[in-house]
Amino acid sequence: MGNRDHDCEGIMRAVQDQLIRPGGDRRGGRRRGFAAAVLAVTLALTAACTDGGGDEPSGWQDGGQSAAPKAAATIVEPKADAKDVPASTGVTFTTKDAQETTVELKDSAGEAVEGKLTADGKSWLPTGALEYGETYTATVTATGDDGRPATATSTFTTMAKPGKQVRISSFLGDDQVVGVGMPLIVKFSRAIPKDYRDDVQSRMTVTSTPAQEGIWHWVSPTEIRYRPKEFWQADSKVSYRVQAGGLPLGDGWYGRADLSVDIKVGAALIMTVDNSTKRMTVTKNGSVIKTIPVSLGKKSTPSSSGTMVVIEKLRKTVFDTFEELGPEEGYRTKIDYAQRLTWGGEFIHAAPWSEGQQGRVNVSHGCVNVSMANGAWLFANTRIGDPITVKGTERKLQNGNGWTDWNMSWEEYVKGSALPYEPATEADPDVSAEPGATPTA
Repeated sequence: MGNRDHDCEGIMRAVQDQLIRPGGDRRGGRRRGFAAAVLAVTLALTAACTDGGGDEPSGWQDGGQSAAPKAAATIVEPKADAKDVPASTGVTFTTKDAQETTVELKDSAGEAVEGKLTADGKSWLPTGALEYGETYTATVTATGDDGRPATATSTFTTMAKPGKQVRISSFLGDDQVVGVGMPLIVKFSRAIPKDYRDDVQSRMTVTSTPAQEGIWHWVSPTEIRYRPKEFWQADSKVSYRVQAGGLPLGDGWYGRADLSVDIKVGAALIMTVDNSTKRMTVTKNGSVIKTIPVSLGKKSTPSSSGTMVVIEKLRKTVFDTFEELGPEEGYRTKIDYAQRLTWGGEFIHAAPWSEGQQGRVNVSHGCVNVSMANGAWLFANTRIGDPITVKGTERKLQNGNGWTDWNMSWEEYVKGSALPYEPATEADPDVSAEPGATPTA
């Protein structure tokens, strides 16, 4: 390399001598042409003499300008220096040519906030509501296939604690064991306007083991339920979460707090009643374990045909129907082993007075009558959420008269969602149908 450098230096001096030597043709055009040619030679020689010398820093191109990384990141929300940001906020961003994206959120003390990317990869949510009146800095880092990161940052301040807050509650509590037909039920202390329901639903997630496809369904402005496409699989573990703390819910109201519940599903105990045979068939995990004679509602007070679930269980209670049925049909009777199926008053219960008709004739006021022994057996083996289907009676079950989520077809149920339904595919069977709201795993 030493000889090459020496040769280059000699050639460069010769060229420079030609450029500064006096005399020769004084015509401007020829001199300018000669100078341009010499400059071209000089640049070529410079490139040749420096090639492979190893002194240029890597990553520099085009006249010393640093090559920009391929990936790019932009924070859409919260905007930089934003004030009064809801405590429910996540970080929404866009990236370009990113092979990997990470999000970091820190409070004013530099403490990191836990969170994770949403299913669509376009935003990031903290695991809980942010503190009110606190300043945070979000950093989004996008790394391209060249391995070079590009970052975007946004510093913002959350709003003060609001005075109007909506309480969010769950019918079920942690570690409760339920039947395979149990819907997940979440209630709000104030009606949620239609324009805000998609925001709420996008903050609601359900995770089940094993994975099962399902969707949320708005029963009313104050209640939303979730059911899988088919009955829960026996012995499933189910967790659901509502990240609505600090979330705007319309008219200046905000979610009071986040909600998380973990439950378990028991054995698949399913009851089927056929009016033509006056029999109840009970299966457990797919096998018939008991057949029970029943008496259903007589013609003037027929039982409802449809799929219901056990809503509540009462070891002893009193049925008082005078107000509902009047003095001629009404009655006040002590009842054992009662399991409510509808809000209208249909139960499975022991009826020792009709044991002679059970399996032969319908004599009840709409309930499923069984013997004392069978009533005790059912009461001991069933759970809240166990399903029962009654077939062949004169009256159809009215949706809304109980937890009638399974009395609706899947297509009907999907219509109650505030978010679009996207069916799971064979290639991705563990992904819930509802974007950002109901992933399953």
